Amino acid sequence: MTDQPYLLVLYYSRHGHVAKLAEAIADGAASTGIEVRLRTVPAVSSECEAVAPAVPESGDVYCSYDDLAHCAGLLIGSPTRFGNMAAALKYFLDGSAEQWANGALIGKPAGVFTSTSSLHGGQESTLLSMMVPLLHHGMLIAGLPYSESALHTTTRGGTPYGASHVEAEQLSDDERALCRAQGRRTAELALDLARSGVRR
Repeated sequence: MTDQPYLLVLYYSRHGHVAKLAEAIADGAASTGIEVRLRTVPAVSSECEAVAPAVPESGDVYCSYDDLAHCAGLLIGSPTRFGNMAAALKYFLDGSAEQWANGALIGKPAGVFTSTSSLHGGQESTLLSMMVPLLHHGMLIAGLPYSESALHTTTRGGTPYGASHVEAEQLSDDERALCRAQGRRTAELALDLARSGVRR
């Protein structure tokens, strides 16, 4: 691990909605004083010869497996694809066998977030699908407890499984509050565990 603990906010966003969630989560995490690294992954092409540029034309830089291995905590986000995470994020996670074999992520806190185009578009199943590889890595899943008042008032996104958004131009106030709460909670756990030096 690096000297300074950091929270990795890793996401794939096709139309920018998940990117907005990631930014709000990063804001909440940064309020704890932890370094936050926003990272994305390239799209997966159906053409075998297609190659993404080494650096995206705009937005956040692509995540490396080094970023993943040395984070103190992780939050991953994806739009839904038939109730599952997008192929681009799954492709990246599928390539993390070395980190799994080395136990690089064991005992670190993690959470998930998503965006759907409709209210019942598979948010919770997508969030659960993203938790599965994190559990295989030995991570500690941190959701959103019902002590977060926005879980009781939201009429769009937001679940105890993780922050979410029903696609609209902007995040609702409740969606933004839940993003910030999730970022803050995961960052606080990451800092506590990093300071203790204990691998759980």
